[in-house]
Amino acid sequence: MRAFCSWSGGKDCALALWRARAAGHQVVSLLNFVDEEGRRSRSHGIASELIRAQAAAAGIPLLQRATSWGAYEQNFKDAVLELKAQGVEAGIFGDIDIVEHREWVESTCAALGIVALLPLWQEKPYPLLQEFLDLGFRAVIVSTRLERAWLGRELSQELARQVEARGSHPLGENGEYHTFVIAGPFFRHQLRISHRQVWQKDGHWFLDLALSRE
Repeated sequence: MRAFCSWSGGKDCALALWRARAAGHQVVSLLNFVDEEGRRSRSHGIASELIRAQAAAAGIPLLQRATSWGAYEQNFKDAVLELKAQGVEAGIFGDIDIVEHREWVESTCAALGIVALLPLWQEKPYPLLQEFLDLGFRAVIVSTRLERAWLGRELSQELARQVEARGSHPLGENGEYHTFVIAGPFFRHQLRISHRQVWQKDGHWFLDLALSRE
């Protein structure tokens, strides 16, 4: 099927996209939402230009829309209907085991006549992470509510075990941390990034990344 991928810029959507392609689906668009000013991704606080750089490296068109959280559902529906008018039949999502997320995705997509695909659903976290790493994906921590010192660290099995040792999901499924993918098997080149400022909001630490021109 022709599909879009719900795109946060992080590890789960990247692996879900890879698996969907391996299953024979044609990914024709990445769908990403940014804040009302259009400066940062709504989910992870990543600079919009970095999301655009990922799409360019992947060679996949990007549909990027601004939204508030209050208007998110309507804006999501509007964007999906726009993609459906272009021949998209399915949406790819990186959810692993949060039932409420799956129910929302499936019910919302069904109401729009779109099939919801969740390639990672109820997979075990450490094998998933190993698959991600073995495929050549690389990702760095860009936000966390656990340890500020983790910001900028590259995702690894060791880091996942440290997260689990804190009583959290090793892949951050409950928002313990978020990542930004800088390389992978469908990227034409690795993204070169630099670290800028760190800030805190609502109990979460965020790392501001920028594209490196070096």
